[in-house]
Amino acid sequence: MLLRILDRLEELLIATMIGGATLIIFLSVVQRFAAGVRWLYPIASQFDMGWAQELCIFMFIWMAKFGAAYGVRTGIHVGVDVLVKRLEPRRQKAIVLFGLMCGVLFTSVIGTMGAEFVYGLMGTDQTTPDLEWPSWVVYLCIPLGSYLMCFRFLQVAWRFWRTGELPHHDAGHVEDLEGQTVDMGAPV
Repeated sequence: MLLRILDRLEELLIATMIGGATLIIFLSVVQRFAAGVRWLYPIASQFDMGWAQELCIFMFIWMAKFGAAYGVRTGIHVGVDVLVKRLEPRRQKAIVLFGLMCGVLFTSVIGTMGAEFVYGLMGTDQTTPDLEWPSWVVYLCIPLGSYLMCFRFLQVAWRFWRTGELPHHDAGHVEDLEGQTVDMGAPV
């Protein structure tokens, strides 16, 4: 139950960030275009969107950090396993588990270093240039996203150790809004 909530929260955050950034960029371009048109200038000059680029950069950074965790969970990360597949099954399992544990170690170290960095920033008055947000809020994605990715590596490793299955992405498998599988290969 809690894992399903976490899964949906992760997906919602990623979708909200990419959708919101797209909308903000669109509105910023419209405002910039309108400011260049003589008869629209009085209206367009009322809306300052100088902050839009900075916000979109932050949104894409957050999206990338949480998207990486999503990639581990769903198996959409790129992996080169040509040599691993040539090994006997017992050695394959050991190599895959070793790789997953390396992912756990790496993301836990990055998460811890990120947490220390954020904690250090919290004691300062450093703010972002355009939005004037506390800088630690922006950098909070490093420990949060890294620890989530660490958790996802542990989750995949546990499942692989128990069942021998890794998550994999099937481009032909798509779910509709109700969670029903839609066959993308079927003729319309």
